[in-house]
Parts: sequence; structure tokens; C-alpha cells
Amino acid sequence: MAGLARLAAWIFFVWGALAVGKGLWDCFGGQPETNFFSPTPWTFISRAQWLRYAGFELAYGLACVGVGLSVWTVSRRLPVWIERATSDF
Repeated sequence: MAGLARLAAWIFFVWGALAVGKGLWDCFGGQPETNFFSPTPWTFISRAQWLRYAGFELAYGLACVGVGLSVWTVSRRLPVWIERATSDF
């Protein structure tokens, strides 16, 4: 049981770290794809809209890391495995 919870925690950690990295990239270095195809940059999507989206990605990633940390903490209380009683069928 603890192994399954720790696997879930690692999945949340990795996914959250990826989302945090993408959010930080969008905040400081990235730009929307529409800027590459429009005649003048920032006409279809404003900078405020882009930063709001990047902030959402950052918050989402931090939330995933937080859930992973909580699942990891709870996994310490779980048994390593559960044995089932065998039946005589």
C-alpha cells in the first residue's frame, strides 16, 4: 500500500515540477504562439492575459507538488503491504 501511495506522490511531484517550470518559462521568457504568426506581436493575446495564464500554470504546478507532499506524508502511516487471508475453497 505504501508503495502505491509513494508512486502516486512521485507522479504528482514530477507533473507539478513540469508545470512549475512551464509557468516560470511563460512568466519570464515565453510568449504565445500567436505572436509568431501575427503582423504585430501581442495583438491577439495581451501581456496581461498571458501573465494570468502563466500564473495559473505556476499555481497549478505548486498545487500538484503540495498534493504530492501530502500523499508522501500519508504514505508513511500505511503498511508496506497487506496480506490477505487464504480461503479453503
